[in-house]
Amino acid sequence: MSDENTAEAHQRRSSLRAGKRSWIALLQLVILVVISLHVAAQITPSQHAVEPEDLEQFIPAQMRSWKVPGLAIAVVQNGHLIYSHGFGLRDVKGNLPVTTKTIFAIGSISKSFTTLSMGMLNDEGKLDWDKPVRQYLPEFQMYDPVASERMTPRDLISHRVGMASHDLLWYSSEFSREDLLRRLRFLQSDHDFRSGYHYNNILVMTAGYLIGKVSGENWEDFVRHRIFEPLQMNSSNFSVVDSQKSPDFAHPYRKDEHNGEVSEIPFHVMSAIGPAGSINSNVDDMARYAIFQLGNGKIGEHQLVSEANLNLNHSPQVPMPGGAPSKEIGPRSYAMGWVISSYRGHPLWWHNGGIDGFYALLSLLPDQNLGVVILTNLLDDDPVPEIVQYHIYDHLLGLDSVDWVKHFQDLEAKQKTAEEEENKKELSERKPNTHPSHELKDYAGRFENPGYGVITIELSRDGLSAALNQLSFPLHHYEYDVFEAPPNSTGAVDIGKMRFLTNMSGDIDGIAAPFEPDAPEIVFTRMPEKTPQEKK
Repeated sequence: MSDENTAEAHQRRSSLRAGKRSWIALLQLVILVVISLHVAAQITPSQHAVEPEDLEQFIPAQMRSWKVPGLAIAVVQNGHLIYSHGFGLRDVKGNLPVTTKTIFAIGSISKSFTTLSMGMLNDEGKLDWDKPVRQYLPEFQMYDPVASERMTPRDLISHRVGMASHDLLWYSSEFSREDLLRRLRFLQSDHDFRSGYHYNNILVMTAGYLIGKVSGENWEDFVRHRIFEPLQMNSSNFSVVDSQKSPDFAHPYRKDEHNGEVSEIPFHVMSAIGPAGSINSNVDDMARYAIFQLGNGKIGEHQLVSEANLNLNHSPQVPMPGGAPSKEIGPRSYAMGWVISSYRGHPLWWHNGGIDGFYALLSLLPDQNLGVVILTNLLDDDPVPEIVQYHIYDHLLGLDSVDWVKHFQDLEAKQKTAEEEENKKELSERKPNTHPSHELKDYAGRFENPGYGVITIELSRDGLSAALNQLSFPLHHYEYDVFEAPPNSTGAVDIGKMRFLTNMSGDIDGIAAPFEPDAPEIVFTRMPEKTPQEKK
């Protein structure tokens, strides 16, 4: 699940996506329709549709260039859906087309549903943005005791805490929300509390868990009853399992970073982390959501959330690093489930979302009462949503077009060069002709970290194989007692290197793994061997 834009979005999707580490959330016949929330969200033909003249040639061309199988898009303005369409295939093998009703994962765009829910509870006096989380969740505990005492609901959803992401923890496991919450106390970081922007899915999950405790119903039920139903987002759901029950859902795909081939991958179930990224939807539903976000918190005459809290969701809470990504895009801040920036001088609210085989983008130009939703079924190196979004904005704003295609092509070439140089540097530093200090059988066993869970090492035909909770991968010798999981060996995340540790007797008794770049190595300690009875 990611939240970066343009250059940084492209780079991060190559390194970490809603869990991917190398650890992350956009048309058949043109349908001109209008969504009016003042008439119970009924869809009727519009006389105010605006359609970029070349869109039907431009989007397929970009999809071919970047090998995106399928894409759906909706454009809204002044409370109306002015353009909605599906392109390409939702199922390549079955040759099934994308429509405006095709269900895609929206990844981290789900976060704005969580913050909207918190605003509703604040309106009801059930949640204070700035009281300690412990007043609502007495069991809440961070590794940092200061954070344990002072963390607030506002902190949980604004990524301003400074806590390392530790995404591999939830991505590799089937831990429940309660279990993830309990494991927070064991997760270290290299940064102090409220030291600045650091994206964190587990804390947003905690915010969703808090919503359940405060409201009396779980996060899914609250969002369904308080957001989906009033907005008539009738096709949206919270699980890829439910998506596959729909008659019209997109299959997930990935692109091989070496040969560029696109292949289908398994759906990734991520129920526990749901408040940070589990929602699935289509552009018909997301258009309704975009129109609502551009409004005053009302649906017809019903005030779904106060205008003050809707505005607060869009109010910057922490500056994001890096300054302005380009001359067209202004400096960015993270708000509450939204990134706040500008596009060519116009205020811009947006969030993206990426999770195994899907990439989504929702962006709004509030001063123009204009928004774009783009959903795709390819995550890897997919800048098409950004390219299409800016192309549409240039057209509707009456501005000269920026060549975003060339921008991303140049960026991709620059990144490939940087990766090649990094790989050369790493190879030059590798110690040649080294050997493990022990026989391979001595490395086998079960190793546990109280936060991350269990790594199981076993002998295999090719040497060693490993499993971190539910995630399996081979281990190849790198140097000395350092072993490495080959890139893409899990099909989803890059594990990297692991270092085996010895005790004073020289026995292998632990593993140290740099799973999180903003935290110390994660240390796993050898567990006692199971007795024959325990193995039964």
